[in-house]
Order: sequence, then C-alpha cells, then structure tokens
Amino acid sequence: MNENNNMICDLETGICGVGGEKEMEMIHFNQPIKNVDLYYVTDPICSHCWALEPVLRRFVEQYGNYFNFHTVMGGLLEKWGDGPVDPANGIAGPQDVAGHWREVGEYSRMPIDGTLWYDNPVHSSYPPSRVFIFIQQYNEQLANVFLRRMREALFAFNQNIADESILIKIVNQIGLDGQAIVKEAELQSGHLLLKEDFQLAARLGVRGFPTIIIVNEENKGVKIVGARTIENYVAGLKQVLSIDHLPQKQITALSDLLEKENLLFSKEIEVMYDLKKSDMISFIEQELTPGTYQVKEILGELYITSQEK
Repeated sequence: MNENNNMICDLETGICGVGGEKEMEMIHFNQPIKNVDLYYVTDPICSHCWALEPVLRRFVEQYGNYFNFHTVMGGLLEKWGDGPVDPANGIAGPQDVAGHWREVGEYSRMPIDGTLWYDNPVHSSYPPSRVFIFIQQYNEQLANVFLRRMREALFAFNQNIADESILIKIVNQIGLDGQAIVKEAELQSGHLLLKEDFQLAARLGVRGFPTIIIVNEENKGVKIVGARTIENYVAGLKQVLSIDHLPQKQITALSDLLEKENLLFSKEIEVMYDLKKSDMISFIEQELTPGTYQVKEILGELYITSQEK
C-alpha cells in the first residue's frame, strides 16, 4: 500500500491515486471585488426610461454583483415656456407629448396612457426628482422603489406626479411620511441636492435620457445612450471589466420577484424569463400559487399584482 497520505480521487478523470496538489494552499471563495460604478441618468417623466425598465431590471438582476448602481436625476423639464422644449421630437407644449408617449408605449409594450397632457399636464419634473433625491440620501433602495411607483402612477395610471398630493400618496405607499418628506424636499437643501445631480450628469457628458455610464477603478468607462438591448449593457460591462466571459446570477423566481415588486407588466415578465407573449399566462399559472396574485389589463397589456393590492 502506498504510504503517501496524499491520496485523492480526481473529480475530472475519476481516477484515484497520489494527489498532485499542494499539501496546503490559501484559497478565496469570494469573487474579486470590482470597483465599478454604474450611473443610470434618468428623469421621472422620461418615457424611454419607462420603456427600458424590463431590460434594466434583468441586467441588474443578473449582473448587479459586478457594479455599484447609482441613479442620477437629469432634469428633463424645469417648466413649460414660450419656446419649444424638445424641438427634435416636435414638442413645443404639453399636448405634443401625448402622441410621442403613445408611440413609445406601442413600440415598447410598457403601457403609457398620456392623456393627462391634455387636461392635467405635468408642469415640471423637478418636484418628483427632488423627493426622489431626498429619499435617496437615507435609503437608495427605497428611493428606487419610489421612482418605480411614480412611473407606474404616471405612465400606466395617468396620474400627475408633479402634484403634491400624488407625491405624498406615493411616499406614504412605500412606508414613509409623505407629508413631511415632500415638504422637506421643497426646501433649499432639496434644490441644492438636485443641482448636484445635474452637475454630475453634466460631468458625465449626458445629453439625453436614459444614459448609462459604467466606470471602472481606473476611471475608464463606456457610455450607452438610449434604451438598448441587454446585450449592449453586458458588452459594455465586459469592456469596462476587461473580461471576455461574465458569469451571470440565476434569475429570481417569479414568486419572489412579484413579492418584491408588487406589480409586473407582461413585457417585464417576458424579458426576465425569455418568454413569448403568448406563453405569459401559462408561465405565471405554473410559477405562482392560486390566490396569491391577480391578472389585470390596462391599455391592451396584461399585468399581475400581489393579491393584497
């Protein structure tokens, strides 16, 4: 019998014998920490940002362990004036936005109503942006939940998120004191915080929304403008990390995702789980327990909510 105690069965060859490995070595189970920052420059009333939600959610879900995620407010609409606000898209006044939004909604299949632009237009995206940043100072994760709830209210359910009462209601829904926070956000400190975001967006060279900028520890990065496919963002991340293969995390089960988000549109489920539109209903029936969810429809698109909503 071989007196060498270094006997192992090789996992790859299936052969048992004298091991060739060192008697003892240091190993690291944790992935190397990558000092990478992702800046998502956006605005609460940006329709193309709403269209990006399904792809962005999946990207963060599968690759978020490689970067620190930062949401930055860009300031899309300070106020309506006498001149055109967005000449490139033919937008001179509030009513011009409605048609543009409808096109984005139809193309992306993220529901957009937009009729509020005729009778109750958003006068500025700055008030909701200030509330977002105020919450972000204390809890970035909760601030992103607030941003999502605002967009649901605005795009799908046609509510004016520049209205103080709507903002208070949404803040209350995420478990905070809406009256106090909305009031605090309108103080000078709230205006200064928003100005700091604008300055950061300018330093990053942002000229439109959505823009995603990924920067590594050497201060080198990539800028991806507009709502793109997940492949674009993965390629950008690989470039910043100087890596060819990027292992991805397993996608969260639909039941856990719904518990976290409370509301998911059909397009979001399709993108997250690589589904055809026609397979969405059968998928949720397979994945979710009866009585824990509801299927609803708005603007020709299905969505699911937690039963308690």
